[in-house]
Amino acid sequence: MSGEHPNDCPDAEQTLQRLANSIRERLLTDRRKLDFVGIHSGGAWVARRLYVDFQKSFPPKRMGGLGFLSSAYHRDDYGHNAQRRGLSAIAKGSTDLPFEVTGAHIVLIDDVLYTGRTIRAALNELFDYGRPASVELAVLIDRGGRELPVHADHVGASIKIGSREAIVLAQESDGCLTLSISAG
Repeated sequence: MSGEHPNDCPDAEQTLQRLANSIRERLLTDRRKLDFVGIHSGGAWVARRLYVDFQKSFPPKRMGGLGFLSSAYHRDDYGHNAQRRGLSAIAKGSTDLPFEVTGAHIVLIDDVLYTGRTIRAALNELFDYGRPASVELAVLIDRGGRELPVHADHVGASIKIGSREAIVLAQESDGCLTLSISAG
């Protein structure tokens, strides 16, 4: 969160709730059906948790589908300093969008927003499947450091860390999420 000591990571579950509250406000004020798409792998975990939570609160006509996508095919920097940027495990998982993308209102979800390159690649992958009516970006953590003009519509927390550090999201066996900072 802004104002915290730079090396303090916020609690993942509390951050997930803040992100959920932001998206919930959107669902309450706009009556369009939303499809949720998580970017593998951390964004997929976050998307699944949000989708299951919202299914309990909103009628089925408001909840679209839940899909997942891999941005690996469209990455322009995957081979360049990938390990330093925390991209070593990004390619795990494949794209699965079990709904019609064309005309859909999509919430694209990722765990950490940094340079914007993953989001650009994810949008390219998404548009390979059709042309959505709208795409909103939701991220658990915004760490700043943009290299591309990408801005999240929904943010769980914003933190500042060093360029050689990475924020790591993990999913425990019970489904709970944890955040940590690792030195690159």
